[in-house]
Amino acid sequence: MVNKQSRSEVRRKKHVRLRNRFAGTAERPRLAVFRSNNHMYAQIIDDSIGHTLVSASTLEKEIKAELENTDTVDAAAYVGTVIGKRALEKGIKTVVFDRGGFIYHGKIQALADAAREAGLEF
Repeated sequence: MVNKQSRSEVRRKKHVRLRNRFAGTAERPRLAVFRSNNHMYAQIIDDSIGHTLVSASTLEKEIKAELENTDTVDAAAYVGTVIGKRALEKGIKTVVFDRGGFIYHGKIQALADAAREAGLEF
């Protein structure tokens, strides 16, 4: 009988493999994205000191008030726009995109495209 791993376990392993290839630095921090069934989370991290520099998620009151649903592609795009604007306010222009082991499609792609349109380069 073949044992099949759960999707979340497969995603975690992919994320570990991705994280071995790159890390965020002070000059080029890492834009880490996580999505659950109900929410989207994005944070810009400097891995050299282990600090989150900027974050945005659909759990925040200001963002949640602007959205009808927190689990749609439109919500992900809005989070991408917010994280891009906040990063530019802090002086962050270029980042390394960490998709968190998720497939670059749908919500993840919408967040990335919106962050690029807001002014982030990756």
